[in-house]
Amino acid sequence: MNAPAVTNEAPRGRGSLQVFFLLFTVSGFSGLIYESIWSHYLKLFLGHAAYAQTLVLIIFMGGLAGGSWLAARMGGRWRRPILVYALVEGVIGVLALVFHPVFQGLTAAFYSSILPAVGDPALGSLLKWLAAGLLIAPQSILLGMTFPLLTGGVLRRNPENPGSTLGMLYFTNSLGGAVGVLVSGFWLLDRVGLPGTISLAGVLNVLLAVLVWLLVRRDPGDAPARPEPAMAGESGTGLSRLLLLAAFLTGAASFIYEVGWIRMLSLVLGATTHAFELMLSAFIAGLALGGLWIRSRIDRLADPVQFAAWLQILMGVLAVLSIAVYAQSFGLMSGIMVRLPRTEHGFLAFTLASHGIAGLVMLPATFIAGMTLPLFTAILLRRGSGEAAIGRVYAANTVGAIAGVLFAVHVGLPGLGLKYTVAAGALLDVGLGLALLAYAGRQSGAGYRPLAQAALIGAAFVASGLAVTVLDPRILASGVYRYGRPIVPAEAEVAYYQDGKTASIAVLRWVDGIQTIATNGKPDASLQTNPKEPSSPDETTMVMLATLPLAYKPDARRVANIGFGSGMTTHTLLGDRELEVVDTIEIEPAMPEGARSFGPMVERAFTDPRSVIHFEDAKTFFPLHGVRYDAIIAEPSNPWVSGVSSLFSDEFYALASQYLVDDGVLVQWVQFYEFNDELLVSVLKAMAPHFDDFAVYSSSDFDGIIVARKSGKLGSPDVERIFGGAIAADLRRVGLPSPTQLLARQVATREVIVPLLARYDVPANSDFYPYLDLHAPKARFMRQTADLFLTWHGAGAAPPPPPEDR
Repeated sequence: MNAPAVTNEAPRGRGSLQVFFLLFTVSGFSGLIYESIWSHYLKLFLGHAAYAQTLVLIIFMGGLAGGSWLAARMGGRWRRPILVYALVEGVIGVLALVFHPVFQGLTAAFYSSILPAVGDPALGSLLKWLAAGLLIAPQSILLGMTFPLLTGGVLRRNPENPGSTLGMLYFTNSLGGAVGVLVSGFWLLDRVGLPGTISLAGVLNVLLAVLVWLLVRRDPGDAPARPEPAMAGESGTGLSRLLLLAAFLTGAASFIYEVGWIRMLSLVLGATTHAFELMLSAFIAGLALGGLWIRSRIDRLADPVQFAAWLQILMGVLAVLSIAVYAQSFGLMSGIMVRLPRTEHGFLAFTLASHGIAGLVMLPATFIAGMTLPLFTAILLRRGSGEAAIGRVYAANTVGAIAGVLFAVHVGLPGLGLKYTVAAGALLDVGLGLALLAYAGRQSGAGYRPLAQAALIGAAFVASGLAVTVLDPRILASGVYRYGRPIVPAEAEVAYYQDGKTASIAVLRWVDGIQTIATNGKPDASLQTNPKEPSSPDETTMVMLATLPLAYKPDARRVANIGFGSGMTTHTLLGDRELEVVDTIEIEPAMPEGARSFGPMVERAFTDPRSVIHFEDAKTFFPLHGVRYDAIIAEPSNPWVSGVSSLFSDEFYALASQYLVDDGVLVQWVQFYEFNDELLVSVLKAMAPHFDDFAVYSSSDFDGIIVARKSGKLGSPDVERIFGGAIAADLRRVGLPSPTQLLARQVATREVIVPLLARYDVPANSDFYPYLDLHAPKARFMRQTADLFLTWHGAGAAPPPPPEDR
């Protein structure tokens, strides 16, 4: 029988094994905090576009793969790898403690001097990516070394039942990660912000390093590893290569699932930051439970390669079945929403139910996925591959994860859609299982009959699962997490649907002429396409967003508009013949494509040569292009949507002010519905220090517009430009035929607002202390209203209920 030859001394220190399991749980806890917080930081620097999210993950995962490979190469040379592990954890902690000031210094240098000096957007982007890589690559490499180093050291001290030890280490590390995601997202960020959260993780790593060091110095049970043996014969080498390829392919499939599931569940749970954390926690929890289940069985398997083959086939089948479960989750969420009270307790129940739904979709397949790495590694150890197999398998799996993310985001979602992206991962797993089964059959002499049976079973389940499960766009675009309805009402048709790189975009056409464009089920703009019917409230908001900057800056020639939406704001701006350039910045390419269905109502946005649409993140766009504007208009999606709150932050307002001319104006939409006064005050506190004067307008009962001037007083708006030109027709169409009716919508000025802000004990919304991102989802669920300015505007009348905007 082939036992893993990893020691040449009698093992010592078995009594400390449970302690190492506990410590590795803490290591997983801090490690997932880093992944989450680094993503927050680097998205602030690189932007929230799909390529940015993908490359942030690639930097992180690439570092893990590099660290694993390095540990595989070097681990056998170290007498006590657990002491090296302690040193690595300590360095990770120290780097975390200095990360925030280093990040601030680097980004300040880029925005103030490096990017303006470069002048070339392409070169500037390349420099930013290189800098981002240098920020987290060293820590990522060190994190990648932790699992192979600790596992190798623990196996030297406790060589009996290596598979069980591997499974338990994988379980404890993953369990810590699942808890770390929830604790950081739901508790730490709200109390200590990004800087405090990453510093706490750093302190944990330093303490962990000290405890491990003391434990090993007191009980030095490690022994030098033997020179790594070559696996006997060509079959041994072939198995090693096959299992490394398997680790790569199953890593790719697992992350195809993760990307697909997260996009799918965003349509059920809502695209909030908390929803993403719940999904990620459910994914990692599945991996942890799989590792726990396999640990007590892994060393007793008679043919572990054949067992691994059937696991891969089962994982592919369960991934396809997850699509069917997902299709039913809309009805489940609808029942939950109908029954839950819109209170704080109801929001807690909604959060727990969301975690449960994420678990129903993800857990079966991820439970199987959690068995694969411990199993592959144990097989190689059993066959005499040596300690280096731990790092090699981990590295191959991580490189596969990078490939899976790239495929899912840039090929699968935009090209195949949600259903077939997940199916592509399933076919990868089933095909891998068949390859492993073929190898096992050749080695055991069983022939190809089991292979044929498995191929038939796998193909039948995958094909039938795909055939019977239909992801109807009317269901996907329902916005069930908001309205409680599991399907778009019968009086509407889906005129357009596309799973884009960053979001799923739908256009709904209603029988009364209203047409709505929605992001992940949330309407972003509604237009009345029937000229015989009154315009929608959204049209009033969009026309005012376009006309107010021209009234307060009558000599404006260059305007930037953040957020394409329906395209009406850009279209209205281009009705003014004196403008020379309108730059529209949009993250998701599917949004303008969907907006084309609005036809003549937005055609200038597409046909006017002065209109330029840029698919970039706004915070990245301005420094890269280095242009100062007469006016910047910001009409992003709702602040509760993940990432959007950074366009209502102290840092954004500082950046916007920097790229305005001295007397330039910022005009920004802000919601009053599904909001509250504290959230609105947090936005105004963030904006106020960066502009000399500002005022708030009410464009509808539930929509506000902030007008802010960089230097000097706003003064009285010059309405001649907007009421004397082509835009006057747009104003009349939305019920603003005269200057009096426009100016009557002003509800507050700086002189009134600034003293009011001091009454509220809420912080200014900041990228590093994201008050809006953390609290807006609850206000949305509870259907609260920021009625401070509405009450003034309505002469003390109670506001009407929030709109069911379509």
